[in-house]
Amino acid sequence: MDKDAKTRENRARRAARRQGLTLRKSRTRDLRAVGYGTYWLTDTKTGQTIRWGTRDGLALNITEIEEVLDGTTPVRKHHH
Repeated sequence: MDKDAKTRENRARRAARRQGLTLRKSRTRDLRAVGYGTYWLTDTKTGQTIRWGTRDGLALNITEIEEVLDGTTPVRKHHH
């Protein structure tokens, strides 16, 4: 991960924490795998996953995460 990407991820983690959320990153290491390089947010108190209706309904790239955290994209809870 380059320095800019790590900086963006750390900034997003701090913003999430301030909003009562936890930023999670996919552990997939295969560049061709679905979900590689994606993130999602969970509610810190309930552990519930936050959802936005993206391509797979859950995982977002870092730009999409930033948009959710700055209020550009509306947030909906994902019901299991």
